Amino acid sequence: MFDLTGKVALITGGNGGIGLGMAGGLADAGAKVLLAGRNAEKSAQAADALRTRGLKADTIEADVTLESDVAHLFQQVMLRHGRLDVLVNNAGTSVRKPPHELSLDEWHHVMDTNLTSTFLCSRAAHALMKEGGAGKMINIGSMLSIFGAPYASAYGASKGGVVQFTRSVATSWAADNIQVNAVLPGWIDTDLTRTARQQVKGLHERVLARTPAGRWGIPSDLAGIAVFLASSASDFITGTAIPVDGGYCIS
Repeated sequence: MFDLTGKVALITGGNGGIGLGMAGGLADAGAKVLLAGRNAEKSAQAADALRTRGLKADTIEADVTLESDVAHLFQQVMLRHGRLDVLVNNAGTSVRKPPHELSLDEWHHVMDTNLTSTFLCSRAAHALMKEGGAGKMINIGSMLSIFGAPYASAYGASKGGVVQFTRSVATSWAADNIQVNAVLPGWIDTDLTRTARQQVKGLHERVLARTPAGRWGIPSDLAGIAVFLASSASDFITGTAIPVDGGYCIS
């Protein structure tokens, strides 16, 4: 029931970090993965790394904050592969400042990258999945949709929006046999969180002290949940928000 052979999975921001970790898991389960990102060179390197493992990977250059790019992205998916079975809305960014220091441009940048892109890609994917008779969408939220952080007001608001958007479209698209769920990563060792450790004093030590698993997560820790939510094993699960955080949110 976890076999994804013959499935096509699109991962936005799939050329690094959590997105690439999930892409690797989906490809290991048999899916052909499409890595969408703005940095074509980075995407090509990520796809090459997957292909050296004998996995099926392709890349499409796109800025998923732009409606025109999203339309082109999904056109390319269908032209190249003729179907779309799985969408992972992973593209994301953050600006670490207290809310009174955020500019409106910075606010919009975070919201557009994290939340508006999820809407645009989900809307485009829905039409293809409905036509195909089924589909799986996995939206990347954050534990900061549960907790607050003084330096992450825009990020937290955007990720809280991702969770509520997930619940809404899960109810709307259930009749089309499309399951939509959110994953809430904890503190995962990525380029984004390495920058956070440089900017937020004592973050590394606080994370280790609170995480029962006693370590930071790594991108491949997200591979299993991606395969589960993309596979028929989760056919009766929709509208959920699942933490993957080593126990951080329960301690």
